[in-house]
Amino acid sequence: MSNYRETPERRRERMRQEELKRNPLYGGGLTDLVLSSRLEGAWHIYLTINFSFYYLFSFLSIM
Repeated sequence: MSNYRETPERRRERMRQEELKRNPLYGGGLTDLVLSSRLEGAWHIYLTINFSFYYLFSFLSIM
């Protein structure tokens, strides 16, 4: 057994991360929800499509 002793700050952060893994909607906020691995691919597709339309229509309005 090692003599490693966890600091209170590290213990709090570890416990917070474990709670977020068990229940990502509680205490995580919108950022954690958006960046979660389940929604990450869909979020990138959504952003790509929206930016594509934005640049397309902004380019067409210039002409």
